[in-house]
Amino acid sequence: MVSVSTTMRRLGIINSAVVTPTLSTASFARTLTLPSPLRNHCLTNSISFLKSRSLVSSFSSSSSSSSSSAAYLPALDDFPSTKGSVAVRDDNKKVILKGMSYASLQEWVESHGFRPGQAMMLWKRLYKDNIWAQDADQLEGLNKDFKRMIGEHAEFGALSFKDVRSASDGTRKILFTLDDGLVIETVVIPCDRGRTTVCVSSQVGCAMNCQFCYTGRMGLKRNLTAAEIVEQAVYARRLLSEEVGSITNVVFMGMGEPFHNIDNVIRAANIMVDENGLHFSPRKVTVSTSGLVPQLKRFLRECNCALAVSLNATTDEVRNWIMPINRKYKLSLLLETLREELNSRHKYKVLFEYVMLAGVNDSMEDARRLVELVQGIPCKINLIQFNPHSGSQFIQTDEDKMIKFRNVLAEGGCTVLMRFSRGNDQMAACGQLGMLGAIQAPVMKVPEQFRTALKASV
Repeated sequence: MVSVSTTMRRLGIINSAVVTPTLSTASFARTLTLPSPLRNHCLTNSISFLKSRSLVSSFSSSSSSSSSSAAYLPALDDFPSTKGSVAVRDDNKKVILKGMSYASLQEWVESHGFRPGQAMMLWKRLYKDNIWAQDADQLEGLNKDFKRMIGEHAEFGALSFKDVRSASDGTRKILFTLDDGLVIETVVIPCDRGRTTVCVSSQVGCAMNCQFCYTGRMGLKRNLTAAEIVEQAVYARRLLSEEVGSITNVVFMGMGEPFHNIDNVIRAANIMVDENGLHFSPRKVTVSTSGLVPQLKRFLRECNCALAVSLNATTDEVRNWIMPINRKYKLSLLLETLREELNSRHKYKVLFEYVMLAGVNDSMEDARRLVELVQGIPCKINLIQFNPHSGSQFIQTDEDKMIKFRNVLAEGGCTVLMRFSRGNDQMAACGQLGMLGAIQAPVMKVPEQFRTALKASV
């Protein structure tokens, strides 16, 4: 078995030192300013800041009523997906190859006077046959003029390797630096059943502010481009395949809300499942959402990859608190949308994710409500062990109670999975990714009836 360090040396990667972040538990400012994403594909060295009036007004209000908080989240136009099919670096006007659809790549190749067949040869060397080319020198079999043109007008990479951290259970967390200096994290999770999953990020930070999620505390800095998303999967295969075996699955469950960056997420997912590209099975590429209903509809109509919905509560009261997106898209709307959209889909099941929080959403009454809520929706339910992090209000539901909860669901006719922590000793587990800065999303007001349960975590 080849070690990570050996593989990195073979690839010419220098392992730079990484300082473990100091996790602040300081109280949050009353007025919140969130960094905005970059507005287009051009990658610049500066990040503009946007004061979100809707966030400020919602967080500074002590009311938990839905009427005053429907505008909790900024309008999606405040954080637009980066448009366009070809990413270009500002410094030298070179296109970034990864992230282009095959049609766009072919058009670009032809615009430089080369044949469409050469575009397919390039595409396969980017994504197929264990080549995963990083520069023009690795484009074996292409003619000299074509390789010279690519070297002059294109860049291969959108990410710079920073570090890889190995957890005691074999999980790896890869850190990448972006062109503007921001850092994202990608997780590779080996499984003894022959399946290895790469968990990719879709944003730097996240605007959703789910209360149990460490990434949500960062706020949203910017969207990732399609190239930055795709290259996480390419890099994981190139760096770790010899050590952990073939990477077979992709989950969009890293940093960010994928549907808040829907254009680039769909573009990236389509590249991942292209039979001449990374060639993941569409059933093995899963995109997760906290419940952005309009984007959910679009995804189901435009993409044939799998869908996961982070549910985590059985009442609007609890979900409004722990997942503020629910103040805009209620449980009833979310679930009815799924019923309608999946009615015509053959053999398609949504995966409901349910992070279990002790004393908050793990009662047997919650289990029985959950059975009722998902009636008529082809689905599986994934019970997820909460992964603690610095400053967290919540504690894990114990394993025995998780099993009892699962049994109630199973008796109600549900298909149930259980996911326990992987990689949490390196902050690589579900809900633990990211690095806090000076600006953090505030903690939402805790409903009165749950304060006793949360005090147990202090």
